[in-house]
Amino acid sequence: MAGRFLNLFKVFSWKRNTDAGAAPAQHPEEPEQFQPLQDDAAMDRRQEQEPTRGRFSRTLKRFRKFLPIRHRKISPIGTEGTAEPDSGLTELQAEPDVSPDSAEPSENSDAAVSDNRAEADVALTEDMAIPNTGETQGITNTDTMPPPTVPATVRNIHQSLMCYVTVDATLPTNIVKLAEQHPMDVVLTLLRCAPSCDRAAAVMWKTIASSGPVLEKVLPTLLRVMENWPLCSICTSDGDNKDVFALAATLVLWVIMQVPQSHEVIMHVCPSLFTALLLHVFTTTQLMPAEVDNFWRECQEQHHLPRKPNRFAVQAMKALLCCLQYDSELMAMERKCGWETLLRADTQHYAVGLLARVMRRGLMPLCCHVAYQFLRRLIREEARWDLSTLAFLVEVLDCLDLRECGDSVLEIASRHLQSECRQRRRLALRGLVVLSKEPSMARPIHSLCRSFLQLLSDTDEEVVSMSLSVFTNMLQKKNLLLSRTAAPKIAEPLLMLFDHDKSHVQVLSIHLFCKVMDLVVDEGKKPLERLVNQSLLPLILHCHDENWRVANASWETLHCAATFLNNTDLQRVLKTENLSKITECVLAQDESRAAEYLHRALPYLDSPQEPLREAAVRFIGTVRKFMHKGAQGRAADPQ
Repeated sequence: MAGRFLNLFKVFSWKRNTDAGAAPAQHPEEPEQFQPLQDDAAMDRRQEQEPTRGRFSRTLKRFRKFLPIRHRKISPIGTEGTAEPDSGLTELQAEPDVSPDSAEPSENSDAAVSDNRAEADVALTEDMAIPNTGETQGITNTDTMPPPTVPATVRNIHQSLMCYVTVDATLPTNIVKLAEQHPMDVVLTLLRCAPSCDRAAAVMWKTIASSGPVLEKVLPTLLRVMENWPLCSICTSDGDNKDVFALAATLVLWVIMQVPQSHEVIMHVCPSLFTALLLHVFTTTQLMPAEVDNFWRECQEQHHLPRKPNRFAVQAMKALLCCLQYDSELMAMERKCGWETLLRADTQHYAVGLLARVMRRGLMPLCCHVAYQFLRRLIREEARWDLSTLAFLVEVLDCLDLRECGDSVLEIASRHLQSECRQRRRLALRGLVVLSKEPSMARPIHSLCRSFLQLLSDTDEEVVSMSLSVFTNMLQKKNLLLSRTAAPKIAEPLLMLFDHDKSHVQVLSIHLFCKVMDLVVDEGKKPLERLVNQSLLPLILHCHDENWRVANASWETLHCAATFLNNTDLQRVLKTENLSKITECVLAQDESRAAEYLHRALPYLDSPQEPLREAAVRFIGTVRKFMHKGAQGRAADPQ
């Protein structure tokens, strides 16, 4: 090729000299001014070893060196004129490449040069090799230039899609191949070069989503980015570790879900996606750094999305449930205004609990998976939104295998048991109530008895009620006995709850007091007798309670107390259900305590329940008669 170039140039030079004659005009440039290339034989041997595309590109480059000569118009007298164009350059430009793949020459030499240059540039772009494959559309790459990296190729494809309305069909194919071979590089690079998911990026993501096997490889990286709020920093193969917005990955997921072919793959990773989206609702509701806020403003304007990102996260959750055809669960949340409640920081944990209750009716596998995900986060103490995640976990705790995760739940609950936040205490106790029903957890929960005893004096009735339930569940286990020191510690705060404002607290405390008397060891009965004697008065009066559950619990425990005290007279009188006789029998056991009984009965005169006030009046009257008889007896017996 080079030899042919030089021969043509010599013909051109000889013709010029002949036309000019002997005139002393300026001579055209001599061929010696150009660097000699290679002889024809050497060049031919090299061309036989090179790919067709490489030969065309290098020939084109060499040809471009001659372009300035072609545009010069030299007159015989050495000044610019209107001479005809060089026939030699015209002939050179029109000569076709020897390569079988070369294009047909154009009739117009200027247009042909421009077309060839454009075709070469497009060819270089379209035939860009996928890194690490070693081939470009079946042609081995032997150039000394290293192939572009995966991130660079992704950026080039994105830029091409941004620049042209009509895009070459090979670009979507290339991005799918890249995503299949290098999913992490493709995901991170695309999130970095188009975080707001512009038009070109959306085309690329939808193309990836249309291939199930490729999407399956891509989703784990998207999930990883979503789970690292607010920024994720992962290094790509070219060393780029620029932060990526977690919300950018959520936006991409929303775009992917609009592709019907993606739904089958999404179903396989639905639990993890749902968990990540729910965490995004938590975080975007309560924490929005300025940089994230600015980023979302750009996304919102570009895609006409909701103004607040937490509302968009809820929208994505709804779309995910729709993809999985869980319409009934969506409607259940709508009817109870659950989605709107989820968007408020002060009511979010209530909405999460409602969501868990709705999901467990028909989506138990998904529900359990989300619960396990939250459990792992709570164990690592990485969950800043522990109130909402704890609310979800507690609602489905009875559906989990507590033999496997019971210790973890116990650790989490004990951490929040003494929290100053009332809602955290409540959720921790709700979890412990469920946990205490598991036989294998009876002994571990015993380590929290001191905390439960402190909570029995809490002003929150729900905290007190659940603490009593935990104690009750623990004491129902077989082969469990209370030591002589533990029994009085439990029984004493229970006495204070016999007169609680809430009937369910009364019932639980009375039943639990009876359980303590049954389970105390023999050597512990003596220390417990004092407290049992103190329980007789409230038990006798509450036998007349308006709430039949309280009344029944009082009668049962009163019988249990008579048995514990080994008081056969009291056991016999209880069968008569005569309040006066029962009171006299109790007073006869210890006459010196008559004044104490009288003093303790006075508050019941202010009870809101009329039956209790009447029972208190009768009890006080009996005590006074007993005290009067005692005084007369002492007067009659001066000794």
